[in-house]
Amino acid sequence: MSDNKKEKATKITAVKGMNDILPADAPLWELFENTVHSVLKSYGYLKIVTPIVEDTALFKRAIGAVTDIVEKEMYSFKDSMNDDELTLRPEGTAGVVRAVIEHNLVYDGPRRVWYSGPMFRHERPQRGRYRQFFQVGAEAVGFAGPDIDAELIMLCRRLWDDLGLENIRLEINSIGDAAERQRHRADLIAYFEANLDLLDDEARRRLHANPLRILDTKNPAMQDLVNKAPKLLDYLEGESVAHFEGLKRILDHNNIQYTVNPRLVRGLDYYNRSVFEWVTDKLGSQGTVCAGGRYDPLIESFGGKPTPAVGFAMGIERLIELMKEAGEPNDPSECDVYMVHQGEEARMQAFVLAERIRDAGLDVVLHCAAASGPGSFKSQMKKADGSGAAFAVILGDDEIAKRTAAVKSMRGAEGEQQASVPFDDVVDYLVNQIVGAHEHDHDHEHVHYHH
Repeated sequence: MSDNKKEKATKITAVKGMNDILPADAPLWELFENTVHSVLKSYGYLKIVTPIVEDTALFKRAIGAVTDIVEKEMYSFKDSMNDDELTLRPEGTAGVVRAVIEHNLVYDGPRRVWYSGPMFRHERPQRGRYRQFFQVGAEAVGFAGPDIDAELIMLCRRLWDDLGLENIRLEINSIGDAAERQRHRADLIAYFEANLDLLDDEARRRLHANPLRILDTKNPAMQDLVNKAPKLLDYLEGESVAHFEGLKRILDHNNIQYTVNPRLVRGLDYYNRSVFEWVTDKLGSQGTVCAGGRYDPLIESFGGKPTPAVGFAMGIERLIELMKEAGEPNDPSECDVYMVHQGEEARMQAFVLAERIRDAGLDVVLHCAAASGPGSFKSQMKKADGSGAAFAVILGDDEIAKRTAAVKSMRGAEGEQQASVPFDDVVDYLVNQIVGAHEHDHDHEHVHYHH
């Protein structure tokens, strides 16, 4: 073998459980993100952006040291520069709460905020669940009553409606306050201890550290035991009962269908009162697409002033899967206009016209040379057709000589004639053709929203 012969480079693939989002899926993601932003804005929620990396102690305190997330799933590391213990965020609430306290965000009253971005958990990858996954979440900080709990639930329902998603059902429960949970916890531990031989290894491990999580078990052999366990709802008193009844009253008045699920719990001490989940049967056994709840004690436990709060988080990948199930079209459209050109003068004029058209708020893809060359008119028109553009603007030697552009409708009737339009009139012509076609839409600030 010749010394000069290069060794073949080793192929590098993505880390297991870290998923690429490819251009073909971009339209669905953009539709989801635009819809979420619109719905959250309509309820008065403002965006907050927190770091992807936080101090490991933040999540140990927020999530709890005796949890699967902290024990098995967090991506934690020591910063070699200064020995700080850091973690890639496994969820969004802890970072938001840290920011609320650090920047004193509720000094002048309650806040509605929302966030989106990647989270990281080292768990078994499955359909719609990855080790790097994306979440959208909302947090309402400083509100004490059941009305804000109901608002968050109604916000979710509006989002499902706007996304065209069906078969997502709401489950709610109340986990009361700390004293009520303590009484329930003591009886629950006693109940499980009396049936120790029926518990699996995971349940035995959680028995004294986190007994509520046993109620979440997916083990079929334990279902009957769990169904007969003491129910937290039976331990609620005064204010907790009033809060839960207030939530149900608002949901009933607004025709929000729900099921009270006594087994819907949170294993962490800072959760209290209302908890809710939106679940579906369309994604296998792990059917939760959005989970929320009230966490009034959390901010005080982080060193802030006592401040009530409630929020939710939803997995974007799971909802994209549901959008595909619902037949949401994955529109390949890249642009409103595709610029086709041949020759040096035509190429220069194509740049000028493309910028003018973009100035008018339309999206333009300008044909650029590939490794094989600039491409013939025929090959460029195939690219124009594949782009999903409504119109192709065509420039060649004849057009340069006449100072006109050939404007061809790419989505019109078969055999439709193309127009010859003076350079100075091209922008007005395209705007009239494209915006005019959408004149009955509710919003045509940017035409590409309606592709």
